[in-house]
Amino acid sequence: MGPTLTSLPDRYRAVVFGATGGIGSALVDHLRKDPRCGAVFAASRQGADVHGATGLRFDLDVPDSVDGAVAKAAETGPLHLVIAATGGLHSEGAMAPEKSWTQLGHDRFMDALRVNTVLPSLIAGAALSRLSQGSRSAPEKAVFAALSARVGSISDNRLGGWHAYRAAKAALNQVIRTCSIELARKAPHALCVGLHPGTVDTALSKPFQRGVPEGKLFTPAFSAEQLLRVLDGLDASASGRVFDWAGQEIAP
Repeated sequence: MGPTLTSLPDRYRAVVFGATGGIGSALVDHLRKDPRCGAVFAASRQGADVHGATGLRFDLDVPDSVDGAVAKAAETGPLHLVIAATGGLHSEGAMAPEKSWTQLGHDRFMDALRVNTVLPSLIAGAALSRLSQGSRSAPEKAVFAALSARVGSISDNRLGGWHAYRAAKAALNQVIRTCSIELARKAPHALCVGLHPGTVDTALSKPFQRGVPEGKLFTPAFSAEQLLRVLDGLDASASGRVFDWAGQEIAP
């Protein structure tokens, strides 16, 4: 049994984007098993149901489909938890982490920004206005969260490399911070945060697992459980910040 999210209202409604990925699928699985969760929607390019959660289709090549997926989930009530479990580090196309500035190129930079910054930003733009506010007498906590990465920290960059991916995640962190300021004015009990899941045994990390210390390569189920526990423990004062799987804040 995974975590029970006690800080969200009973029968809370959740949406996970990237629901067919390793972490996204594990998040859906945990949420489906939470007895306090009233509904889970699984958004992916395939639009398939995941672990019994209702499937929603979106495609970054059709930007309006992102808003359409969120709108569909919110048809029967406001949302309490929206997670953008999306992102990419490498692909069969141009996207691959650079080892040197000599490898900087237009296509790989644009691919990294498109997947790691633009997509979660579109999800935030669609989701934030549909988060529950409760009522004046009974405010409700609601959360938008996006998967970021420790390498998006500018102050923590001591190794160099991975230029486009670092820049894309740093840009995402700025979007999260900027959205949180507006969100605080409109829904003071809601949060907009970034999450670093650790190094997870998924296709994203597969080519880069050789140097991972023993015990630091997480299963998707473990990472997802930890991230949900972190979200459950945050309040509105955490909005605009980025936290790792252990609940530690990551420096900008």
